[in-house]
Amino acid sequence: MTIRELVGLLEIQDARRRLDGIAVNTPLDRSRALSEFVGGPVFIKCENLQRTGSFKIRGAYNRLALLSPKQR
Repeated sequence: MTIRELVGLLEIQDARRRLDGIAVNTPLDRSRALSEFVGGPVFIKCENLQRTGSFKIRGAYNRLALLSPKQR
């Protein structure tokens, strides 16, 4: 595996379009315990509310959607 350049804005926007209707918009929830621990506001993205129960649906679906029909 090689180290890749940072993902650009256009790639992020394209991925968002591909995921429309696949991944659900999940809320941010403030963690009082972590906020107190670090001395500042900490918010947790509730990706456990995805149909798969984790954030991985975003990356996995996006990667598979980029494959050609032959690769699929």
